[in-house]
Amino acid sequence: MKSLYVNFVVITIGIMIFSGIVAFLISNAYYQQKLKPYNDQKNTKIALNIAEFAENHPDINLKDYLNNISSTGYQIFLVDISGKESYFGAPFRENTLSNSAKEQVLNGDIFHGILNFPQETFVTGFFANELKNTIGVPLTHNKEKYALFLRPDIKLLFNEMHFLFAWLLALMIIISIVMVLFTAKYLVNPISKLTTATKSLADGYFNVDLDITRHDELGELSRSFLRMASKLEQMDNMRKEFISNISHDIQSPLSNIKGYTNLLESESISPKEKSNYISIINGEIKRLSTLTKQLLLLASLDRDEDIMKRKSFNVGEQMKELVRSYKWLMGEKGITLGFTLPNVEIVGDPSLLYTVWDNLLNNAIKYNKTHGSIEISIEEKEKSVLVTFEDTGIGLNDEEKEKIFDRFYRADTARTRSVEGTGLGLSIVAAIVELHGGLIHVNSKENEGTAFIVELPLS
Repeated sequence: MKSLYVNFVVITIGIMIFSGIVAFLISNAYYQQKLKPYNDQKNTKIALNIAEFAENHPDINLKDYLNNISSTGYQIFLVDISGKESYFGAPFRENTLSNSAKEQVLNGDIFHGILNFPQETFVTGFFANELKNTIGVPLTHNKEKYALFLRPDIKLLFNEMHFLFAWLLALMIIISIVMVLFTAKYLVNPISKLTTATKSLADGYFNVDLDITRHDELGELSRSFLRMASKLEQMDNMRKEFISNISHDIQSPLSNIKGYTNLLESESISPKEKSNYISIINGEIKRLSTLTKQLLLLASLDRDEDIMKRKSFNVGEQMKELVRSYKWLMGEKGITLGFTLPNVEIVGDPSLLYTVWDNLLNNAIKYNKTHGSIEISIEEKEKSVLVTFEDTGIGLNDEEKEKIFDRFYRADTARTRSVEGTGLGLSIVAAIVELHGGLIHVNSKENEGTAFIVELPLS
């Protein structure tokens, strides 16, 4: 995955290289089309003026005159009709010049070597210190014919190139700024989308559209953001479902309490009916009490309060005490109980772990079939202990197994119409087990039964 840092560096270097190449090509085109013809024309005029001065002053020493001219920043080559050659000023890097060019100038024509120099880049074209990259003009002095070839010295050319280099630099800066503006939009656009998506999320709209095809930090951030939005949407739906369920779970016992309280006010009810109504009211009050206790416990776990009171205790003895308290209920449903509960010492919060065993055994009874069975076992390993609750109840399908530990989730109500619950029990179980550094697994087959396995560290 390319990082945003690498993208930024690559794009910046790419902009610099691209703008440099483009600016160079534009400057070269400017040189070939404008500057080279102008340079050729200017140096032709200078060469003709030198030749004219020499012709008009036959008494001067031609070599001394050309030496003086070369000292002002020019390279000069002089050849007479007999082929005798003379050089003045800085030496040429390459002295190759065709005889036809020499004869052309000796015959009175002008040689435009600068203008007709090969169409190469101006770095080699403008600064090529070659004899063929010169201006050739005919010169007559004391009735002798010469061919005078001239070009500016390198130092002089650098002074003349300041304007071109300034244009080259300006073009690079302008092109770089334009490209940075476009690439900055490419880099910033996902951040702007994330800002808009965040505002949508704050307003309760969870269906946001982000670019997840990028392979950098922004792409990963977008994917994480979408996962977060999906989780928030699930939590919001669960919250709405929870409010609906809790409202029902509170309203239902309250309505029953109110209804049976009104019945108790009637003077015509028998003592047996009165006792039955009071029993129902107490049962509904117990339901409300259980619900509020679970909500308070979940709130404490959510706030990460220091509710753990760790100590060493015998989990086998604790489980036997739990079994004794449920013996009458299992007897009512005709459920057979089998258990293997050796004495195993673990370190944890006995009260919280009792809540775990209580919820798991209660579920095993609640969702079991009439005349079914429950098996409870404790198995000590090297560094952990496994506590298993296995029943022959209605079981869970694959979808239910994935959601069974979600808060406020209840299994298919069509299969559990006679079972009441808050949907909080197993989420409390999972939270307490996690608080103890343990794990909880569920194995289940629909209509065959369920097994919950809790693994806790021994210390």
